[in-house]
Amino acid sequence: MFDPVIAPSGTLLGLLQRGRGDGTLHALAAPRAEALAALNHCVLTDPRHDWQVENRSLYYARLYLDLAGELAAIEAHLFGAEDHLDTEENRTGLALAVLGHLASYGRQDALLLLRRYAATGTNWAWALDELALRDDDTGLRSLALPVLARFPAGPEGDAELATAVRDAFEPRPWRLWAEDQRDAVGARVRAAQERGSFDRWQRQMRPSGPRPGWSVQAVLDWAQEGLERGAVLHGPAARCLTAVAGPEDRPLIVEAARSGPDGARCAALHYLAESRDPAVLDLIEGAAGSGSRTVAEAAVAAFERMCGEAAVDRARGWVHRPDALGAAAGAVLACRGGAQDELLVLGALRETVRAEGPDATALYALVDGAGRLGIGCAAPVLRHVYRETASSQLRGRTARALAATDPTFPTGFAVECLWDCEETTREVAALHAETGDVRVAERLRRLAADPAEEAEVQTAVRNRIGPDLQV
Repeated sequence: MFDPVIAPSGTLLGLLQRGRGDGTLHALAAPRAEALAALNHCVLTDPRHDWQVENRSLYYARLYLDLAGELAAIEAHLFGAEDHLDTEENRTGLALAVLGHLASYGRQDALLLLRRYAATGTNWAWALDELALRDDDTGLRSLALPVLARFPAGPEGDAELATAVRDAFEPRPWRLWAEDQRDAVGARVRAAQERGSFDRWQRQMRPSGPRPGWSVQAVLDWAQEGLERGAVLHGPAARCLTAVAGPEDRPLIVEAARSGPDGARCAALHYLAESRDPAVLDLIEGAAGSGSRTVAEAAVAAFERMCGEAAVDRARGWVHRPDALGAAAGAVLACRGGAQDELLVLGALRETVRAEGPDATALYALVDGAGRLGIGCAAPVLRHVYRETASSQLRGRTARALAATDPTFPTGFAVECLWDCEETTREVAALHAETGDVRVAERLRRLAADPAEEAEVQTAVRNRIGPDLQV
């Protein structure tokens, strides 16, 4: 899948793609046709860089409701010829999730589309999961025959059915169908359930995978053999070393971390970092500058996991390095540094934004650190990240940092955050938004009464609602 093309943050489309609260506010003020066109573009062309962790479906569903939007564009997207050509679930997942939320708000047209897609669409399992949460028993029972028809009778079809039943995210439809009196439905689903349970039991009783011999050298050899066949075993091998290594094995492990083959070297570095060996920081510095990318990455990862004052102190010396170890040092100071490290964290934050832009992975820890340390002079760069990042996860973390560093946050970004796509961001806004703004009071009332809203958000909202803001 190609990375989505994100429009500039100052445009309606760019705001909606990012899931910003201002996207909803601008869409409601824009001409309805223009707003619906931008909304449909977002739903049909998923704008998320990581669709498995970023939320958009409830955000877009609420906007469809506010705009009284028709679903013809979603229908054409789901039932077009491309549905049979591109079977990746991320092509239709967002649209199906939006329909699920609309169905929960009482949109019958969305419910009917989900039923139809569950019966005929490629990504039927996702649609069935949405229906499992929203449809009644009669509607779900009507789908038994079309869904089971996807699995032709016979050993191969029965095996595929057992896998589908076993891996279903929502079991409610299958449980209903198992109660069906027809052999073609109830008996077949019950047999699939039994087979899935047996397969799970077999996997638990007979775990697969290689096992190293129980000696330090054997574990190091196992890690090296794994790397040679393309399996990254640094972490498991380090845990094995923890189980088998004694004080007498330290010279062997230190030597492996200094000059061993790549797989063994990576495992040894991880083990020494976990055990806070006094030599490990020097070994990590040497490995980070080695010619092997695998070893350098493992050394940086091992350092990032280290705790203790020795690692923090070394990070103060490494934070100015222009490489991955320098970036890791900035993250360590952001997560575990003290007040004396404020300028170092601020410098790392500014340099990362300047060099890598507002979507850099390294910003997550640095933004958190700016908030944790309460670095007031970080507010301007945090506001820039908030506006420009395409990641709603990073924007939410930035909002938390702004709440701790920017005195204008309650009357500024906190207001729009009440409409944000991420529930954690809405929670921050509910805790901090200035209730003197009439928009804030009305939005808090709506969130408190919305059955689709997350419990944590509603708790934060109700803690803010006083005698002057009764629901």
